[in-house]
Amino acid sequence: MSFVSGASPLGSMKDDWRQDGRPWLAEQFCNVSQFLRRLRVQLRFGELTRAPLHLLRLNILGEIAKCDWLARTPDPWDADVSKSLRDRHASLQALKDAINVRALLFETMPHIETADLRIYRETPSFEREMIITGCVQRNDHSARNIHSLAMRAKILGFRFNLVDDVLRAIPTDGQNRIDD
Repeated sequence: MSFVSGASPLGSMKDDWRQDGRPWLAEQFCNVSQFLRRLRVQLRFGELTRAPLHLLRLNILGEIAKCDWLARTPDPWDADVSKSLRDRHASLQALKDAINVRALLFETMPHIETADLRIYRETPSFEREMIITGCVQRNDHSARNIHSLAMRAKILGFRFNLVDDVLRAIPTDGQNRIDD
């Protein structure tokens, strides 16, 4: 009895892994790998905190990417400054990270046209609250010359509640909407 089968292990999808004669699936794995490596290296430390980003989810569906992560925690060196200043630094860092992750995602994955990004913050009770969300587009270059970080993020497609320079939780119950 022979255990060798003539059927392809890919089944009916054996031709889908190639596109235009190129190994499409292998390219996608390389792109995702490059994104993860560069995220870990380039965004290892923030400008206002040394804490790392914690990636929660990366999902690629055709030309759409979905990516969730935890915002950086305040830097331990900021323990002696006021809570309001610490919160402002963490909020500013979260906005910078959102813009940088968007740029890195589109740079490393040329087939992605749209990205659904969500940034969470861990509360003192170890729950997660969403602080930034956005459905961003690759071809949106209108924010290049905008100096205000919050305005640049909004123009790029991010939505958030910024009160006194501090990001507030975004209601997820569907009843309240995010202020534009």
